[in-house]
Amino acid sequence: MLRLFGPVGLGLLAVGAAFAQDAADMVAPEAKSVLGAIVPADLKPAQVAKDAGIPFSAENWMVAAAHPLAVKAGADVLRQGGTAADAMVAVQSVLGLVEPQSSGLGGGAFLVWYDAVSGQVTTLDGRETAPLAASPRFFQDESGQPLKFFDAVIGGLSVGVPGTPLLMEEAHRRWGRSAWPSLFSDAISLAEEGFIVSPRMADSVASDANRLATHPVTAAYFLPEGRPLQAGEKLINAAYGQSLRMLAHQGAAPFYTGEIAADIVTAVRDAVRPGLLQNVDMALYRVKQRKATCMSYRGHDVCGMGPPSSGGLTVGQILGLMTPFDLAEMDAQDPQAWRLIGDASRLAFADRGRYMADSDYVPVPVKGLLAEDYLADRAQLLRRDTALGDVTPGTPDFDHALNWADDDAIELPSTSHISIVDRYGNALSMTTTIENGFGSRVMVRGFLLNNELTDFSFHSNRDGRPVANRVEPGKRPRSSMAPTIVLKDGRPTLVLGSPGGSRIIGYVAKTIIAHLDWGLDVQQSVALPHLVNRFGIFDVETGDLTAALESLGFKVNERGLNSGLHAIAVGASLQGGADPRREGLAFGE
Repeated sequence: MLRLFGPVGLGLLAVGAAFAQDAADMVAPEAKSVLGAIVPADLKPAQVAKDAGIPFSAENWMVAAAHPLAVKAGADVLRQGGTAADAMVAVQSVLGLVEPQSSGLGGGAFLVWYDAVSGQVTTLDGRETAPLAASPRFFQDESGQPLKFFDAVIGGLSVGVPGTPLLMEEAHRRWGRSAWPSLFSDAISLAEEGFIVSPRMADSVASDANRLATHPVTAAYFLPEGRPLQAGEKLINAAYGQSLRMLAHQGAAPFYTGEIAADIVTAVRDAVRPGLLQNVDMALYRVKQRKATCMSYRGHDVCGMGPPSSGGLTVGQILGLMTPFDLAEMDAQDPQAWRLIGDASRLAFADRGRYMADSDYVPVPVKGLLAEDYLADRAQLLRRDTALGDVTPGTPDFDHALNWADDDAIELPSTSHISIVDRYGNALSMTTTIENGFGSRVMVRGFLLNNELTDFSFHSNRDGRPVANRVEPGKRPRSSMAPTIVLKDGRPTLVLGSPGGSRIIGYVAKTIIAHLDWGLDVQQSVALPHLVNRFGIFDVETGDLTAALESLGFKVNERGLNSGLHAIAVGASLQGGADPRREGLAFGE
């Protein structure tokens, strides 16, 4: 059984190691053997550190990502003098092959960049867009009732215009040093010569086999001869290799105005529950630079992604609500600390559901939601000893009407996260996704297409009031992705992010609190068991605090919480942490 915390005298230094050991103990011997075969020889020390629950240390550069082969690709680029942007291109290219259920060329991403020369934080929005033919009733039946979630997910209707290929190109154009074609060499070799299927990929395929079978191309790849891929099998994806060759030699253009774009549109329109995507939607897509969302916390600046992501705002609100309270004095084992964090999250999620959406379509009160006086006033609600009852959105200052209805969009756990610091002092935090595991289940040119449009609200209005996150032509659906860079005196101290649907916000906020308030090292911080409360029920990873939280008035649900946190602490050296719940590593030199 997973352990939550030990006694204070032992616990805070042993939390990460204890959790990592428990996670390792639950891995079957066959899976351990496969994982051992996947990890490249030069990355073995990183696996040893992760299994021991200690950070991996490096002096010059570091990369943390969800699969050892992706980390290897990024490390090769960084070792040769590439930037964090260069390494990201290599990492993402491999992730789309070896972890296709989570991200890829058919998806989108948000990127936060710290530039060592200018000292500026820049954010890039590579979120998918709805087709121009979409309407607010996009996910409703003929009677106006919302479709069932997976009825909407499976097939072409849920597919938005992918943003990842253009985001990769744009990041390299701005901040890259390496030759663009060289960044795809590892991924092309693995695609064309074959790679070993990891236990996590095999488990994901087995659990989703019925849905994967709905699209013939997808079924042929993931269910050869009708059976799910097995861990340890060697898998070749020649079509993906060819797509990468086109990306390497022609840039992103073929994905938006060329033959790959045409094939994406055809696949979407010919799929089960056809979508409305057209060639013009592909051609009009642009990556957008957005203003970073920054919040002051414990003498640090916590900077993340603004709308259309809710991640930066909601993490910022949780931290702002915690500012009046001395969490360090309470320590990581105090149920009252988790009461505060849990109810702060509920207050922030109430605001998220009402106000946060694509700011190109809906005025979002960003300044009001993060205003010190607004959060101080909301924090007064937490000055009690028991759980809050019903939670409602606040009324932040704003120069537009606030007459929006609450949203109930569903975001299920999937996605992947990349954290990189290069030898030049640049830092990159990027969360990348195809939304649900295996996205729409529609596969084209060797990669899966997203189901990102199901992140919109299926309701267009409630009680006569519009939902901010409703479907509209060309709009980007709200996200919970929270790539984050924490700065002290203008320089990065922590680079982090996680997959996990709307629980991403709680995972990231917890990790920041663990590091800044409770003094845990970066590996302990990511390994610290999760307690997440979004809408009233406390999801907890272990039962150690269940009785205490229930005595405070919470409903508690014990369940697995499969984050994929990857974090790098920046100080006298680089310290990397990789989530023991997944297969990723942090490695550097």
